[in-house]
Amino acid sequence: MPREFRSIAFAASSADDAQAAFRDLSARYANVPVEEADVIVALGGDGFVLQMLHETMNSGKLVYGMNRGSVGFLMNEYSTENLLERIGTAVDNSIHPLTMETEDQWGDKRFELAINEVSVFRQSYQAAKLKVLVDGRERIAELICDGLLLATPAGSTAYNFSAHGPILPLEAPLLALTPISAFRPRRWRGALLPDRVHVEIEVLEPGKRPVNAVADHDEVKSVVKVSIKQSKTHTAWLLSDPDHSWSDRILAEQFLD
Repeated sequence: MPREFRSIAFAASSADDAQAAFRDLSARYANVPVEEADVIVALGGDGFVLQMLHETMNSGKLVYGMNRGSVGFLMNEYSTENLLERIGTAVDNSIHPLTMETEDQWGDKRFELAINEVSVFRQSYQAAKLKVLVDGRERIAELICDGLLLATPAGSTAYNFSAHGPILPLEAPLLALTPISAFRPRRWRGALLPDRVHVEIEVLEPGKRPVNAVADHDEVKSVVKVSIKQSKTHTAWLLSDPDHSWSDRILAEQFLD
């Protein structure tokens, strides 16, 4: 059954192609302010649609991305034709982000959300030393590496995949814990975890080996502890064309060269 919606808003990144698309679509279709819209059409790349998903978190607004960037894995194909019909028949994907709580070396604490992944990585030329706990149980006493990330299924094809982590189907109740250039334990390649777990990362020797933490695009410097779990109280909604659904894209990605 086609989706019912009252109004759409167009939002575009600063890229020239995105701005040109914004002008074209705004002239063809009624365009209301973002705060008044049921559906937001995001024009840009993956980074821009992530920004829109963060901004619409828990608002109930639907985000429909059209690619005017480079990779565009999260985006639908750009077209000016039949936009209202495409939105009406699009598949909705609910996204529950990760929560990242950090404490830095000065005792300051921060809370951030991550749709793709939470990552920690070395700040200096020296490798990081990390202790990893899952649900309060120590799993790695000392991981020597460039970094470590915890990715959602939505983010498993991004930084996680570049670090040789597994691609996760969108519906999988899993998280991927993936090391970045692990030195010791040399043969540890990561782990698949249930999405209900609580992961804690403690930084060993933080004065000598400083570490930063990042939730999507929000960075915290010189952390000593990072606590991560999936939120059950935050939801964002992303729309995908039925003939090119997000689930299909993730599945297809696993068979590419």
